[in-house]
Amino acid sequence: MDLKKIEDGFRIILEGLGEDPDREGLLKTPERVAKMYAELLSGLSSNEKEENVLATQFVEKYDEMILLRDIPVTSICEHHFLPFTGVAHVAYVPGNRIVGLSKLARAVDFYARRPQVQERLTTQIAELIHSSLEPKGVGVVLACTHTCMTIRGIQKTGSVMFTSKLIGSFKSNATTRAEFMSLINH
Repeated sequence: MDLKKIEDGFRIILEGLGEDPDREGLLKTPERVAKMYAELLSGLSSNEKEENVLATQFVEKYDEMILLRDIPVTSICEHHFLPFTGVAHVAYVPGNRIVGLSKLARAVDFYARRPQVQERLTTQIAELIHSSLEPKGVGVVLACTHTCMTIRGIQKTGSVMFTSKLIGSFKSNATTRAEFMSLINH
């Protein structure tokens, strides 16, 4: 990531807004903005490979649902470059392997830390778990508030967008799907 280019670009934005980027309160703002984007979009410069996110797995004969609920998620809307925040609920029914719970949260962050749309983010998380663990099923639900909708444009504060991706038994088995939905709403 080229922080200097981001700084220079933000200086131009400030000038375009009629601001003086050299005035006292704005002197370090382009640098701070560059660092903020580097942090929020760290997935763009990460060397971590997709196949390594869930690489630490354990053979286990557990055949019930595993759910990690209320995983904080923060991403940047690729349409307006404003944040969206909320929670992810991630569940799977293992085949022969399980993964540490922190790895599920890492899967969320792996894709969230880049310009995104919530629909794609939801699908990427579910498909990574499905391809890495080969479980009987995967369920992912994201509930997020988008500042591109709440502080600009239509300005509908309090609105929450829900997206889901169901694979395998979560899609084909009504009982599994109902258990998942009941647990995330508990």
